[in-house]
Amino acid sequence: MSARIIHVASAREWRGGQNQVRLLCQALERSGSVEQVVVTGRGSELASRLRDAQVPMHEAGWSTALDPRVLVALLSEIRRAPSLLHAHDAHALVLAGVAARLTGSRLVVTRRVDFHLRRPGFWARADRVIAISDAVRGILLRDGIPPDQVVVVHSGIDPSEVRAAVPSGIRASLGLAPNLPLVVNVAALVPHKDQMTLLAAANQLRSVRPDLQWIIAGDGPLGPDLRRRAEVLGLTDHVHFVGQVANPWGLIRDADVFVMSSREEGLGTSILDAMALGVPVVATRAGGIPEMLDQGAGLLVNVGDAMGLAHGVASVLNDADFRSRVQKLATERLERFTDRTMADGVLSVYRSILPNG
Repeated sequence: MSARIIHVASAREWRGGQNQVRLLCQALERSGSVEQVVVTGRGSELASRLRDAQVPMHEAGWSTALDPRVLVALLSEIRRAPSLLHAHDAHALVLAGVAARLTGSRLVVTRRVDFHLRRPGFWARADRVIAISDAVRGILLRDGIPPDQVVVVHSGIDPSEVRAAVPSGIRASLGLAPNLPLVVNVAALVPHKDQMTLLAAANQLRSVRPDLQWIIAGDGPLGPDLRRRAEVLGLTDHVHFVGQVANPWGLIRDADVFVMSSREEGLGTSILDAMALGVPVVATRAGGIPEMLDQGAGLLVNVGDAMGLAHGVASVLNDADFRSRVQKLATERLERFTDRTMADGVLSVYRSILPNG
């Protein structure tokens, strides 16, 4: 290809989207197919992890969403060589969009959530919009982005990296017996993750599986409300809020079932982590989740269906043959959702808009 790639990621927090930037850039670096640099916030967790992975970076001061210092950094990088700009979040898109307009550079942006756009803006002006699932693509089309601009490239994980995680030992740290069955949810405590429905499912199962323990890992504004609800339901001996964990893969490895209760979900890569670790998944049919779990790779229930979640968890725990079948199909399905396949898809997008691509 005749242009280098400048990735732009605001990365003011460390969540799934930032990890996807890391995985993509690492995979592209390993492929040797492109010259690339990542413009991101100085001192961010993403910057630290990219540095460890030896991915080229330009760290900029990024204290506000649209910090002008980032635009200066982008223009400086574009002056070095003709470049394609790839924005990885909404704030990055505005700055990358301005830089693209000023320099005539090509612009790609990734959309990771299945929320409607507030306004088309630079989303409509980008040469390509990468949707991380068919569900996200559908939302973009309904919001007026032309179909020929939107390309689906599923997010992916590095299965070997995930499988190298050591168990977290969560049972011991919570003083639980080593053989107690464990259901784990790893997600931000925000409305669209809908852990309220998860608590309702835990309440449904309490009488028939009094030994069952639930771990909710994550932080967010709904934390106090969720803890109060658990108290009202009398679940404090069954549901454990452990906050943001340093070793989420190890926590998932310790689980007997992984549960995702989301109302909206672009894709949900923690589900891929569970699939890589051989942990059966029970999840809602929100957003892109069915694209990972269809054809029996997991158990799907309707959004907001607490009874369905409870029944699904019980089915996985009580039926060893069913559990083994789900694990086998999940392992096979995971091949479509690796960092390697993601990088190949993104490279195809770059080549489609670059001269001599």
